[in-house]
Amino acid sequence: MEEIKVMLKEKDIPKQWYNLAADLPNPPLPPLGPDGNPIGPEMLAPVFPMNLIEQEVSTDRWIDIPEEILDILYRWRPAPLRRAVYLERYLDTPAKIYYKDESVSPPGSHKPNTAVPQAWYNKQFGIERLTTETGAGQWGSALAFACSLIGLECKIFMVRISFDQKPFRKIMMEVWGGNCVPSPSPETNAGRKILEEIPDTPGSLGIAISEAIEQAVTDPTGKTRYSLGSVLNHVMLHQTIIGQEAKAQLKLLGEKDPDVVIGCAGGGSNFAGLAFPFTQDKINGADIEIIPVEPTACPTMTRGPFAYDFGDTACTTPLMAMYTLGHAFIPPPIHAGGLRYHGMAPLVCQCIVEGLHSPRSIDQVECYEAALTWARTEGFICAPETSHAIAGAIQEAKKAKEEGKEKVILFSYSGHGLMDLTGYDAFLSGKLTKYSLPDEELEKTEVCLKDFPPAEMKKSGKW
Repeated sequence: MEEIKVMLKEKDIPKQWYNLAADLPNPPLPPLGPDGNPIGPEMLAPVFPMNLIEQEVSTDRWIDIPEEILDILYRWRPAPLRRAVYLERYLDTPAKIYYKDESVSPPGSHKPNTAVPQAWYNKQFGIERLTTETGAGQWGSALAFACSLIGLECKIFMVRISFDQKPFRKIMMEVWGGNCVPSPSPETNAGRKILEEIPDTPGSLGIAISEAIEQAVTDPTGKTRYSLGSVLNHVMLHQTIIGQEAKAQLKLLGEKDPDVVIGCAGGGSNFAGLAFPFTQDKINGADIEIIPVEPTACPTMTRGPFAYDFGDTACTTPLMAMYTLGHAFIPPPIHAGGLRYHGMAPLVCQCIVEGLHSPRSIDQVECYEAALTWARTEGFICAPETSHAIAGAIQEAKKAKEEGKEKVILFSYSGHGLMDLTGYDAFLSGKLTKYSLPDEELEKTEVCLKDFPPAEMKKSGKW
C-alpha cells in the first residue's frame, strides 16, 4: 500500500508566514479613500489594530510567527496531507490526487489559521472585543474559538439565510462564548436600513460586514475592533502556513511539484493559503496551473469586472481594486454560504490579472455530485464550499485520463460538512437545481460601479 497520509512533526511547523506581495511583478492597486486618493495606514486604525495594519501593508517576504501563536496552533497543526487513492481508483485516473486536510482544526476548517493571530494581535494592542461577520459560519466559529482561548469578547453577525440554514453553527459559536445574531439586524443603522427596504432579505456578507464595522467604530470606549476572515492581505498571509506545510509533505513523499493546485474561493483565504507558496514557485519558473473555483451563482472572478469597489454594502470600507459583482449584490441563497461574497482578495485578483491564477466556476449540482462521490469513496463529508475544490479536482483528474498524463493534483480540503447537512438534504431530495447568475444581474453591477475610479489592469505579460 502506498503512503496515503503524511504528518509533519510539531518541530516542523512553519515558523514564518509567506507574503506574496514581496514577489508579485506588479502589486495590487492601492485602496482609495472617499476622495479617490490612496489611503494611509492611519485611516484603518479605527477598524484594525496597528500591529495588523503593519502586516496588511508589509512588503517583507517573510514575517515571523510569535511563539504564543504557535503554541495555540499546535492543537491541530501541522495538519495532514492525504492522498485520495480511493477517489483515484473510482475515477480510474493516472493522476495522483493529494489534499491538505484543514478540517482537523477544532472548528473544522482552515479559518482558525488567521482567527488565532488576529485575536492575539488585538489582545496585544489592548483590545477587549472583536466584531465580525460570517457567511456559512466557519469564520464566526473560528473567531469565537480563538477569542475564547485568548480572552476577548466576540460578536458575530451571521448572514440571515445561513443563520436559518445552519443553526448548529450558531450553537458552536455560543459554546465558545460568542454572541451570534442574524444579519441584517436591528442593532445597527446599516441593518435597520436594509430591513426597512427589504424586510425578507436573505442578507449578504456585504451587509454583515457593514454591521460589524459599524459596531466596532462606534464603540465609545475604543476597545472594540473589527476582524475579517478573508480578502485582506494579512488574512492571506496567516493562511500560507497551509501551502508551506503541503510543500514539506510532498517533499517527504519524494513527490514532484504539483501540476495543478486547486482551492474553492469566496473571499480567497483558504485558496490563497495553499496557492500562494506555489505561486511563488510559478513566478520563479515552475510549470503549475493554479485554479480558484467559485460557484456559477456568484461568479466574481469569472464574470465580474476588475474594478474599484467597496468591500461592504454600506460603503464604509475603502475602495479596493478587485473582481467584483458590485457591493449592492445580494447573492442567491445557495448552500455554499462561504462563497457568496461579491468581491475577491486583491492579491488573488492581481494574480488573475497577471495570468498566474486561472479561475473557474462550477454549478452547485455538479459540486454536490462531487461531494457525494467523495463521501462514497474517501468516506468524509465535506463542506459545501469544499465541494467546489473537489469538483475541480475531479475535472482535472478526468482530463489527465483523457490526455494519458500522470499529473499531480493538489487541493485544499478547507472544511468538513458535518454542520451543513441541510444542504445535503436539499440536494438528495431534489430541491437543488442548476443555477448561473443571469446576465441582467451583471447589468446591475455596471450601474453599481459606474461612478467609481477606473482600475487599471497592470500586468507584466510573463504568464
